[in-house]
Amino acid sequence: MEEPMATLNVKNLPDPLYRKLQARARRQRRSLAQEVIHLLTQAVEGDDTQSILELRGLGKELWTRVDATAHVDSERRSWD
Repeated sequence: MEEPMATLNVKNLPDPLYRKLQARARRQRRSLAQEVIHLLTQAVEGDDTQSILELRGLGKELWTRVDATAHVDSERRSWD
């Protein structure tokens, strides 16, 4: 049995935002309603995966005063 679908009415939506949503929906080849559902789903459920490019520079402040070569050499010596 199919679950009933809710209806959401949005009042006082600024015209510029509405036009941007319409344009975005057209580019994605979706109806306005489908695009809003897509955007709301992304916002609520999120996407926990990250691109490796998004991680670039993460934690760099931890390495500002560290000589990378000396650190790697020290780590390698600790393996023995």
